[in-house]
Amino acid sequence: MTLEIDVLCEDPRWEEAGLDEMTDTAVRATLAHLGLGNGYEISVLGCEDSRIAGLNAEFRGKPAATNVLSWPAAERAADTPGARPDAPAEPELGDIAIAYETCRKEAESQRKPFRNHVLHLICHAVLHCLGYDHIDDADATLMEDTERAILASLGVPDPYDTLTGAPDAL
Repeated sequence: MTLEIDVLCEDPRWEEAGLDEMTDTAVRATLAHLGLGNGYEISVLGCEDSRIAGLNAEFRGKPAATNVLSWPAAERAADTPGARPDAPAEPELGDIAIAYETCRKEAESQRKPFRNHVLHLICHAVLHCLGYDHIDDADATLMEDTERAILASLGVPDPYDTLTGAPDAL
C-alpha cells in the first residue's frame, strides 16, 4: 500500500510556494514519527482566506478566516486525556484546508520562515486527523510535544518558542 496525498491548490500562490512538497514532507514526517506505515490517504486544499472563512462558518459556526482546518475521517480521540490515540484502522485520514493569506501574515508577525510555519500547520492538522487534540491541558501537552519532535526531525525550530523567529529568514 502506498501513501496517497491529494493536494488541490485553489489559490495559485500555494503552487508557487510549494504546497505539494511541504504537505508531502509534513505528512510523511508525522506518520513516520508515530510509527505508522504508508497505507493512508489524506487530502489538502490550499485556498485563500475568503474560502476558508466560508468553510469555518459552515463547519464551525465561526465566519472568519483561520489558518488551517481539519476534518478527520473518523473519531479517533483517546478516551483518557493525555493518552495517544490508537493507530487508524482504515486508510482514509481526513481532509485539511489551509489559507494562504492567514499563514503568510502569521509567519511574518511571528518572524518565522513561511515554510516552517506551513510545515507546522500541516503537521498539526494531520495530528487532528489522527485523533490528537488540544481541548484539555494533558491533550494539548501531548499534541504540542509531538509537534515539536516531528518538526525537530525536519530541522524546524520549536513553533511554540516565540524567541526562535529569525527576521532575515523570511
